[in-house]
Amino acid sequence: MTTIPAIDLMGSLRSGNSTAPRLTWYGPDSERVELSGRVLDNWVAKTSNLLQDELDAEPGMRLRLALPPHWKALVWALAGWQLGLETVLDDGPADFLATDDPSGAGDQHDAVIAVALPALAMRWTGELPAGCLDYAAEVRSHGDVFMPHSDPDPSACAVRTHDGRAILHSQLASGFALHHSEGARVHVPAGHGLESALANALGAWQQGGSVVLTHADVALTGKLLADERIHGS
Repeated sequence: MTTIPAIDLMGSLRSGNSTAPRLTWYGPDSERVELSGRVLDNWVAKTSNLLQDELDAEPGMRLRLALPPHWKALVWALAGWQLGLETVLDDGPADFLATDDPSGAGDQHDAVIAVALPALAMRWTGELPAGCLDYAAEVRSHGDVFMPHSDPDPSACAVRTHDGRAILHSQLASGFALHHSEGARVHVPAGHGLESALANALGAWQQGGSVVLTHADVALTGKLLADERIHGS
């Protein structure tokens, strides 16, 4: 057993009931995206390979997520943690910036990655700043299996919480993930922020459960609750 919970988690998503839903997203304009464990792992592997092979990301470097709570933001966080990167959730300094608004990125990062949020986006719509990488256009060309070039450090920082706590990679499961019961289908409102979404998702996944992440504009109706088998919210 590795001492990097994110790597253990990706292994568990690939094994067992890998076709079961693990992450369901409800977005604006009736958008619904559902990822099984196998498909979620595939997205994370491709994103980790993009970071490692195209951007020379290494353990200990910092990845800033200037993204709203969204299924692609969760993919990016998992990809960074699998690589041993520190995920930055505020406007702190970082080596890499993943953002849905690259126009204001500035030049303080080694690489800026534009993340188009629509599920079916095959490339960024419109012009991108010079040197900015188009995630939608690039990610699908990368490998479906992630093989790290170097081992992550379990004692390195994985994320800093909004209240200033530094969570190490070895502590993601015990010190950051929120507790959920085994196999729970957890509703996570995007309006509670990206940190909440990540902590809830990690807590659900490590108990073999799944997550339903809803945009703030999506009404949490009785039909949605019943269709998604959510008990409470």
